[in-house]
Amino acid sequence: MWIADLRIVLTDRVIPRGAVRVEDGCIVEVIEVPSFGNRPGALTLIPGIVDLHGDMIEKEVEPRPDCSFPLEVAVSNLDSRLAASGVTTAYAGVSFAEGKRGLRSEETARAMVEAVAGMRSHARTDLRVHARFEITNARAEPVLRDLLARRMVDMVSLTDHTPGQGQYRDVEQYVAYSARAHGHAPEEAEARARARMAVPPAWEVARSVTELARAQGLPIASHDDDTPAKVALMRDLGATISEFPVTLEAARAAREAGMTTLMGAPNALRGRSMTGNITAAAVLEAGLLDALAADYHQGAMLPAAIGWVREGRLPLHAAIALLTANPARAAGLADRGVIAPGRRADLVLLDVSEAPGAPPPRVRAVWRDGRMIHSDGWTGMVDAVAEAA
Repeated sequence: MWIADLRIVLTDRVIPRGAVRVEDGCIVEVIEVPSFGNRPGALTLIPGIVDLHGDMIEKEVEPRPDCSFPLEVAVSNLDSRLAASGVTTAYAGVSFAEGKRGLRSEETARAMVEAVAGMRSHARTDLRVHARFEITNARAEPVLRDLLARRMVDMVSLTDHTPGQGQYRDVEQYVAYSARAHGHAPEEAEARARARMAVPPAWEVARSVTELARAQGLPIASHDDDTPAKVALMRDLGATISEFPVTLEAARAAREAGMTTLMGAPNALRGRSMTGNITAAAVLEAGLLDALAADYHQGAMLPAAIGWVREGRLPLHAAIALLTANPARAAGLADRGVIAPGRRADLVLLDVSEAPGAPPPRVRAVWRDGRMIHSDGWTGMVDAVAEAA
């Protein structure tokens, strides 16, 4: 199969007009052809997006309070949304956070992980599990160890949402957020915050879980680092990815420790943090940003990266690397994330302009392992894609 007459985004530059040949699910040839009359290719080809942190599965399971969907339906719908957004490899975040009944209980989290594992053989995307272990929830250890032993987990992160540190350093802001998000009265929200602050972190459990994950060669991430000391602690536990650092000091410490710094695409797209912490743009401007992740909305990834191109913050190839090559490298996925011979044919065909004020980028087609997993029915597809002679 040839995909031709395209702008092709490589890791270090953009080919104005070229073609890619795919055989047996792999890229075997990338060629550049003259752009007659300086006419570039009609569409743009980028590598498939690698999303290391997406929290959308819980919203698919429970789109409204006390309204749960069957797990197989929820996972299938998320898989479709990811493919339509240009994501070909996705680490679906599953939280082990509460230690009791509820959407983030151990029982529900186990069922979600098993549902994702059951979908893998026929999912559109390469759908993986990102287990988010809340370090105050020691009860999650046996469940996590069991899922790791069964090889159902692909990434582990250590999270701490205790008010007074990390993402919620401002306790009053946390109380206001909790009241707004969960409908609690201010007094109830404050009481819940104080109760959470009284629960000690289970660092011995965190070390036990990360040791098992490291033995399997899984990537380990820290979450919402706020100080260099927290970064050092997480690095000692095996973390190589710093997710959503909330201060520049923490982001700088992560870089000095050799960690990949990842920020949320919604933060980059909106230009602000939900909780008033550091912006993705500020981390980028400080030269400390390595990757963007979906966080809570997969549809933010391409618009965020292209938005930075339109603002003149990054060239196109560098912006796309934040979504593709860099997260793939951080996860140890050497077979994808770039358009080059020998790599997997995970590809996204975009209709996109870099001009300020242009419409959002439109995903025309997506391939995973050379197999089309999404198409918007674009009528020019026949001209762009042809079977190899």
